[in-house]
Amino acid sequence: MHPNLFRKSVIILAIAGVIDSFFALRAMAANDSRYYEMRVYYAAPGKLEDLQARFRNHTTKIFEKHGMTNIGYWVPLDNPDNKLIYVLAYPSKEARDKAWKDFGSDPEWQKVQKASEVNGKLVTKVESTFMNAVDYSPKIGPSKGKELRTFELRTYTCPPGKLKDLHARFRNHTIKLFKKHGMTNIGYWEVLGKDGAEPNTLVYILAHKSKESGEASFKAFREDPTWIEAKKASEVNGSLTEKVESVYMAPTDYSKIK
Repeated sequence: MHPNLFRKSVIILAIAGVIDSFFALRAMAANDSRYYEMRVYYAAPGKLEDLQARFRNHTTKIFEKHGMTNIGYWVPLDNPDNKLIYVLAYPSKEARDKAWKDFGSDPEWQKVQKASEVNGKLVTKVESTFMNAVDYSPKIGPSKGKELRTFELRTYTCPPGKLKDLHARFRNHTIKLFKKHGMTNIGYWEVLGKDGAEPNTLVYILAHKSKESGEASFKAFREDPTWIEAKKASEVNGSLTEKVESVYMAPTDYSKIK
């Protein structure tokens, strides 16, 4: 084979390999059909450490026993409401409902709950958000590194009919620019609309070296000419978001994502 032809063949094969890898990664995310739930627990005054001890020593293990997958557990850095935030995954909604029913009636859990609440309930309020992973989300699973990071939970609420456009902007531009500016994409979810309503909310989690690092990364991101152009082009017919919420969080010692 002529040397130039050989080199061209190698280049073509290399490009094909990159393309195959790209689509393989996309396929992993697209095939993540699990039913996700983000739960926020408001601990009673002075009870957050007791609540965490119960999760650390008992709850997470009983969750797994009943087929629930522990994704990650965090507490906000600024936490006046004593929140514990965590994400679970299930094979389906039906599996989720059955798992929680079985969990609630499990004698082991009932014994743990009773013992931990001798001096009063540990939780005053629980909020649940049901979600599906989007096609451009990285594969969501345990962390491989040992370095503790700061996480950021971001929630975008869209005007009616704009969520698909927001997904397109994230898929084609935003997630790549986040990575460019030192942010790690952890997971992206679409919140399920209530009572069959059209979804209008994107929830995602990023990881940073620290809160200060995250703020610096976002400043650089917002000033990036590529982002400015992508934002401008995507908002010719109006803004894609009407509300943006950000919560910086620390992972718990028992979280699988750190």
